[in-house]
Amino acid sequence: MIREDEKYIYKNNKRLKYGYTTGSCAAAAAKAATIMLLRNNLINNIELMTPKGMLLKLQVLEIEKCKDYVKCAIKKDSGDDPDVTHGMLVYAKVSKGTCEKIVIDGGIGVGRVTRKGLECPVGSAAINKVPYSMIHNAVKEICEENDYQGGINVEISIPEGEKLAKKTFNPRLGIVGGISILGTTGIVEPMSEAALIDTIRVEIKQLAANGTEYLVVTPGNYGENFLHDNMKINISKSVKCSNFIGDTIDIANEFNLKGILLIGHIGKLIKLAGGIMNTHSKNADARMEIITANALLAGGESNLLKNVMECITTDEALDILEEGKIKNETMNLVMEKMDFYLNKRADKRLLIGAIMFSNEHGLLGETRDVENILEKLNGGE
Repeated sequence: MIREDEKYIYKNNKRLKYGYTTGSCAAAAAKAATIMLLRNNLINNIELMTPKGMLLKLQVLEIEKCKDYVKCAIKKDSGDDPDVTHGMLVYAKVSKGTCEKIVIDGGIGVGRVTRKGLECPVGSAAINKVPYSMIHNAVKEICEENDYQGGINVEISIPEGEKLAKKTFNPRLGIVGGISILGTTGIVEPMSEAALIDTIRVEIKQLAANGTEYLVVTPGNYGENFLHDNMKINISKSVKCSNFIGDTIDIANEFNLKGILLIGHIGKLIKLAGGIMNTHSKNADARMEIITANALLAGGESNLLKNVMECITTDEALDILEEGKIKNETMNLVMEKMDFYLNKRADKRLLIGAIMFSNEHGLLGETRDVENILEKLNGGE
């Protein structure tokens, strides 16, 4: 259990509050509704343990108790990292089912998946795997506590969902009619950009002070996992930069490092080939535009280019390029442009290289100075 004083994080000397995800809201609402349905009573508060290990104590709102079902809501709180879903109500309607299993679906305001390439199958409600599991486990827990062995139907709905979805990337991703139920930890961690950049600066400053001259940089867990599984590099000389690749290069120059090796997934790094140095989707996407432009230069035909532009994920685009036998040439062109923009940002003050990969397709390419930097990282002169 997380103590009350651990529900905050300090960044840049500021006390920032954690929030909780739409997945946590849905799971808590479903749990509360199941309790009221099986115990035939009313409750005003519910506890939910999140995958992160933080115990949430939430108020149950908008209770509607009928003969055949119970419906209630949890109010979304994004903490000190507010987004478009902050303050909305997430409802769960729970009823007894005819088959002996828990059936979970989305109602009004929860998007439907219409295109391949996402975590949820086409035709299903846009409830991602972790939130789905959270809902299922919360309901199962209450059924077992009350010795109920029959079926349970759970419908998650968000009345504001369709309106809010217009402010997200859902329509472009092929999710229609509402927002997605998301969250891998159940908790929203506050993200102050200035604080995150300051954290990167502190890490690099410490490494430089302890003699580090060549640094490995990864945007996040994908890059770190690839590094761990595929490359023999001392991970103590690595820094996570999140979306702030350009700022990280600037900081490396600030502390007079000699070189950087950037290792990341194509979903992030492809943007560098367009000169985009802050890879957060709120600033720019252009993933398919960049891939399509380079596929054109690689000799891609018009139908192939059109299909790439319509892709949702970079792996889907890579599948098309591979089928058209221009994946390698396209990626080589991408790496050349990435090399140009990285060196432009580095201002010729440090050696810089990048390795790009895909979870499905493996290593996709590397820029010209990678081998040189790897030698330096492994102790060469």
